[in-house]
Amino acid sequence: MKHVIIGNGIAGVCAAEVIRSMDATADITLIGDETFPPYSRPMISHVLDGSQPHGKLPIRSEHFYDDQRITPLLGRRAGGIDVANRQVLLADDTRIDFDRLLIASGADPRPLKAEGLDLKNIFYMRTQDHARQQVAALGGARRAVVLGGGLVGFKAAYGLLKRGLAVTMLITSGYPLSMQVDETAGSMILDELVRHGLTVEVGVSVCAFEGNGLVQAAVTDAGTRLPCDMVIIGKGVLPCRTFIPRGQIEVDLGVVVDEHLQTRVPGIYAAGDVAEMVDIARGCPWVNALWPEAAGQGRVAGMNMAGRPVAYPGSLSRNVMRVFGLDVLTVGNANPRKEAGLRILQTGGAAQPYYRRLVLRDDVLVGAVMINRIEQGGVLRALIENRMPIRVPPESLMTPGFNFGRLLG
Repeated sequence: MKHVIIGNGIAGVCAAEVIRSMDATADITLIGDETFPPYSRPMISHVLDGSQPHGKLPIRSEHFYDDQRITPLLGRRAGGIDVANRQVLLADDTRIDFDRLLIASGADPRPLKAEGLDLKNIFYMRTQDHARQQVAALGGARRAVVLGGGLVGFKAAYGLLKRGLAVTMLITSGYPLSMQVDETAGSMILDELVRHGLTVEVGVSVCAFEGNGLVQAAVTDAGTRLPCDMVIIGKGVLPCRTFIPRGQIEVDLGVVVDEHLQTRVPGIYAAGDVAEMVDIARGCPWVNALWPEAAGQGRVAGMNMAGRPVAYPGSLSRNVMRVFGLDVLTVGNANPRKEAGLRILQTGGAAQPYYRRLVLRDDVLVGAVMINRIEQGGVLRALIENRMPIRVPPESLMTPGFNFGRLLG
């Protein structure tokens, strides 16, 4: 059986390992556009802030491909899929035959439309090579601009601030982490960022960069010119799916898959940041580009490719992070967009040392935001994943000392 995996990230690596563990004779080819061994993408921010060296990024040994008897095609990017002839087309016109295919191509940084993007010291923050270049540029930099108020933007801003740079964050939305949290939580996070030395401008976008070879300033759509020596773009990601034949493989935002991670073409699967499947909390197709989701999906896809039918329960967004002095947890559909049939409960806020926001559909928890006092976050996640009905008055959930573990019995 010829298995081909497009993608050298955690989803592709986990799938390959599972296939090998279940089939000692399988022919496994792994295609990756980076030449670096499998590495931890979440660790990139730690390389930027100096808490970890670049050499700590790999998550598998240098002998990984030999040990797993995998044929690696690194530094090669998929250019297309010939569904009828069961072949992957590489950018250099090479054709790779497959019996079963996994699309685990991940996601690429969301492109920015602005003049002057070709100037040096303007970086995205997605790959180990980006991290290497950013660290190399730190020596001559004093002022930085970070675009984006999401997780990547915050991690980039934190890393540069820790390195001693003066940092300005430009956020298009009205507050940080607007895709994960509501306005109350966002305002608390914004105050914390400013309190610790970041300059944050909201409702602002960049339209151009100026410089003479190296970037020297960012120009906003408000007409402001911000002098800088370095720019990091953290405006989110988009699934890497331009090479996929849409007329044959269903593609929405991501590659649409069923509960077995299979596309509508038998024998072709997708997993990780490129895959779109039912979101447990939202009840509709969604792309959750998260490391643990990618790992889990890769393992389940590998089992199905190797012949063991296993269903994936659906994806679920969740994040836990520390924003200076704030512990922030989000899980599920925590910031719904005017959806009918939802009840939202809130307690705490800016005048309090904590904040809690719960989102319920009928009597089932579907989302939560917690700032500080996040110790029971794992229980909230279990309630959402298992769709467990809440059998107590909803208002009691807002009591600061409420034990959510009671609801699991």
